[in-house]
Amino acid sequence: MLTPKYPPQDTPAPPAIQPQTAAPVPTAPVPASVAPVPLVSARPTIQLTPGSALALAAGGGAVVLVVGAVLVSLLLAVAVTGVSVAVVAIVLRLLVNDLHKAR
Repeated sequence: MLTPKYPPQDTPAPPAIQPQTAAPVPTAPVPASVAPVPLVSARPTIQLTPGSALALAAGGGAVVLVVGAVLVSLLLAVAVTGVSVAVVAIVLRLLVNDLHKAR
């Protein structure tokens, strides 16, 4: 349950070494001018064009504005609720004081 899960490796693991049972067959020497082939990553690459970058920035700005508007409205709702509770408390205090004076 608490063990980490790692993503699969990009490069394949080297094959296991098999014990040789027969004599090795001589092979032709590899010329020194042959360059190794680079490994291609299995991960997809994302290429942003100027239009897509502009759309991404506009979308991010819109998200920031919407989240900001929601947070401001929530803050305003909390402030209005606090003021109304304070007014009710003052009115109740005045009513209780009037009841105690009327005795």
